[in-house]
Amino acid sequence: MSDKVKIFDTTLRDGEQSAGVAFTPEDKLEIARQLERLGVDVIEAGFPCTSKGDLHAVQLISREVRGASICALARAVARDIDIAWEGVREAEAPRLHVFINASDIQMAHQLRKGRREVLEQTEAMVRHAAGYTSDVEFSPMDATRSDPEFLHAIIERAIAAGATTINVPDSVGYALPEESAAMFAGIRERVPNIDQAVLSAHCHDDLGLAVANSLAAISAGVRQVEVAINGIGERAGNTSLEEVVMAIATRGQDMGVHTGVRTPELYRTAKLVERLSGMDIQPNKAIVGRNAFRHGSGIHQDGILKLRQTWEIMDPADIGVPGGTQLVMGKLSGRHAFREHLRGLGHALEGDKLDRAFTAFKALADRKVAVDDRDLEAIAAEHGQTAGHSAWTVDRVQISSGCSATPTATLRLRDEDGQLREDAATGSGPLDAVYRAVNRITGVEPTLADFSIRSVTEGRDAQGEVTVHVEASGRSFAGRAADTDIIVAGARAYTAALNRLVVAGRQEGASA
Repeated sequence: MSDKVKIFDTTLRDGEQSAGVAFTPEDKLEIARQLERLGVDVIEAGFPCTSKGDLHAVQLISREVRGASICALARAVARDIDIAWEGVREAEAPRLHVFINASDIQMAHQLRKGRREVLEQTEAMVRHAAGYTSDVEFSPMDATRSDPEFLHAIIERAIAAGATTINVPDSVGYALPEESAAMFAGIRERVPNIDQAVLSAHCHDDLGLAVANSLAAISAGVRQVEVAINGIGERAGNTSLEEVVMAIATRGQDMGVHTGVRTPELYRTAKLVERLSGMDIQPNKAIVGRNAFRHGSGIHQDGILKLRQTWEIMDPADIGVPGGTQLVMGKLSGRHAFREHLRGLGHALEGDKLDRAFTAFKALADRKVAVDDRDLEAIAAEHGQTAGHSAWTVDRVQISSGCSATPTATLRLRDEDGQLREDAATGSGPLDAVYRAVNRITGVEPTLADFSIRSVTEGRDAQGEVTVHVEASGRSFAGRAADTDIIVAGARAYTAALNRLVVAGRQEGASA
């Protein structure tokens, strides 16, 4: 008989710990709603004690999202647990996730406590959390580098105090698959009350083994895995949700397990997280990468034309990836065809969002002979953003530059009330001049932390997609835009990042 493996999604908590990622509460709610549609079992919405904004986001998700447990992370400290409970108390199914260091190196150098103190703190704080809810998860951090006897002891103590899920993290991505399986087998054999809790695995990808370690854990009896969309997370990232889910969907009969995930929502979810995080999905990323179902070899193409299964072990339709015959979009295409084609790519735009995207598409189609799906993805990602991110929009950009001239930018922005504001600035280059002009108009002067540009498609008429990260008050905000003119794309990307900064500041102020 097949067992269900619970999918615990930590995109909004551990995923947000990726360097350069900072979700606004509105971003988090949008992702959480999509995770609800995806059918995950648990959504770890955040770490509420870290900021008022994160507490607000967790509360927002707890009120709005149903069908999944909503979890908040807390150190094994009473104040953290109290604040975490404030975050999830209105959830349909609230969960508190308590963690403490468990390896000797972390206990000695980070906690500066001995084993006995850690055991006593674990027992007291898990019991404190259990006073709020019967759904308490406990994680002995850095478990794969912990002494096995101590690991067994702390797990036994946590369960006795009220923990109903025991998550055993490979916090630094150190384990090999056979070690992961052996560790969980040892826990099942040597922790006498382990049958009172669900065993869970949380793996990091420092050695590129997070998915392999998670699958090995499942083979050893684990029935919850902690994962993130696109594998984003601290350092090299977390276990990739889509890879684990599709490994189980493809090989689950051999493994004796299944999940409740609605796999046709995977691609849509991956693209949403890519857009809101500002972290590009690598083209050869398994399951959701651009090349995952593209075939360049003539031998492969011949096989695919005869029978898809000759070279594909998964049907892209099962993941929600656009496949089969595709419409060629151009300047003669109508609004209805445009909307339906975007739906096929995972972008359900309506109303003003569709209007903005269609206008941008028509403008691009007038400049390009052929507009392919990558162009449309870039348009949908930029113009499908929520209105809350549009405090300012670029109306006009004019540049004067050259090898013997001082770069000058004249810029006109439209504010959220529809008023046009215009100013000019000089800079060390045309983009520097544009960004200085934006700062003059908006009165906001963040630090430009990162700027990157890539070609969306091939050829001389290709769009350039610009991604920028700006920083202010210790937080990072991403913006992305595409255009055949990279200066225009750069202006729109910078303005999009600035909008996120402005909106986040308003939300922080409102929750203060």
